[in-house]
Amino acid sequence: MTVSTTTPYDRAGLIALIRSEFALDWQGIHGANHWARVLHHGKNIAQIRKADLLVVELFGFLHDSCRLNDGRDPDHGKRAAEFAHGIHGDYFDLQPLQLDYLCYALQHHSGGEVSTNATIQTCWDADRLDLGRVGIYPSAQYLSQEAALFIDLAHDWSIQHPKIN
Repeated sequence: MTVSTTTPYDRAGLIALIRSEFALDWQGIHGANHWARVLHHGKNIAQIRKADLLVVELFGFLHDSCRLNDGRDPDHGKRAAEFAHGIHGDYFDLQPLQLDYLCYALQHHSGGEVSTNATIQTCWDADRLDLGRVGIYPSAQYLSQEAALFIDLAHDWSIQHPKIN
């Protein structure tokens, strides 16, 4: 594994791998622009909640990486968790509990659950705050209290800047 001096994992290699296997439009509603916003939201919330920033960052890149379509795809989270588990050790090297948190967050991110685990909920918060891009206003009942503070700002960003250039 080649590790960057600025990140504890091979970010460039991971993104290249995801891009080479991504089945959807890279600039589409579940593509790189969405991931960038999820990553942004996740980093902000993780700092406030003291969540595991590495897990949150990996979630941002991986959560929709195995989608087969932009519509209903109930198994995309499960596929993303399997993908993450399969490339663990090649592009990133997590402790067992970190890998468990990442895979759980990936597998269950679109099911509407909430979690008392700060890292898992932060992953879900980050994704849910970007629902504006598909015409959905995020509901505070599915967010942590910390993330709920960002609903209006995140929603405005999602609809005004659906693509980050």
